[in-house]
Amino acid sequence: MVTLDINGAKKQLDIDPETPLLWALRDGLKMTGTKFGCGMAQCGACTVHVDGQPTRSCVTPVSAVAGQKITTIEGAHSKAAEAVRASWRKLDVVQCGYCQSGQIMAATALLESNKKPTDDDIDAAMTGNVCRCATYQRIRAAIHDAAQSL
Repeated sequence: MVTLDINGAKKQLDIDPETPLLWALRDGLKMTGTKFGCGMAQCGACTVHVDGQPTRSCVTPVSAVAGQKITTIEGAHSKAAEAVRASWRKLDVVQCGYCQSGQIMAATALLESNKKPTDDDIDAAMTGNVCRCATYQRIRAAIHDAAQSL
């Protein structure tokens, strides 16, 4: 039995401790906001926060995060997260939307630690978050817009 702190609630799952967090979320808890992309921590679609840090859930075993605070896209309601969502809508960032939960989680983590990021800061924080629709310019503009609203 593994106990996880997901979005402020303790959840017990009867799963192998080496199960990737992504599958605990999607299959065990039916929380489908966190997406499977590549399964190798290369695309960022599975990004969640573990104790505030962006983490690739597809390669993170639940045993490694038991006892830590895990925030998924469903539980991301900080001021920075709401600013990012509002800017995403305002600047029409989304095309297909598949990568967006990971993009939003990475952008939120950046703005929670850096209220006025430069283009270089944004590029560094968003590295490894792949958008197959190539909306990178809109993503960067939305992060700047969200930063201005904070």
